[in-house]
Amino acid sequence: MEHKLSIYNTLHRKKETFIPLHESTVGMYVCGPTVYGDAHLGHARPAITFDLLFRYLQYLGYKVRYVRNITDVGHLEHDADEGEDKIAKKARLEQKEPMEVVQYFLNRYHKNMEALGVLPPSIEPHASGHIMEQIAFTQKILDAGYAYISEGSVYFDVEKYNKDYHYGKLSGRNIMLLKFLKLFHRVF
Repeated sequence: MEHKLSIYNTLHRKKETFIPLHESTVGMYVCGPTVYGDAHLGHARPAITFDLLFRYLQYLGYKVRYVRNITDVGHLEHDADEGEDKIAKKARLEQKEPMEVVQYFLNRYHKNMEALGVLPPSIEPHASGHIMEQIAFTQKILDAGYAYISEGSVYFDVEKYNKDYHYGKLSGRNIMLLKFLKLFHRVF
């Protein structure tokens, strides 16, 4: 490949020349929308960003498998992992089936992205089609001791994970700072 791509490597915190794992192919996995409402700027930014990367990688001569997931189940109302599933709630309020809500807003999302000139991904899996794999993966995390169950929900045990691995290596989050902020929030 004549042209080179420099991309920011979050792990090393610097720009590096992109070298694919396999010589002529590239895989891109991108989180897509949760489809219970109309698309907005927060949906457009990653779609446009990764569309540009997808096109440029193809221009460079790579065969690109671009996967963008659709969350069509399991997204709770509150960040505290509580409340009703957003799609189920929307369906209940509109007196529709959840998948009717999903299909309606997914069609609108696709039309919005098409209007922006964004290419569709190679594959667009739905979360509801992979529940068994998600359960199996969650069980592996539980079996490894990096998660626990509380009141019927599974939670990732950040502190346990941090003892064996470096939690925050990619995000830059410091677990001690997170603990302090949590304690500070409780006091005030």
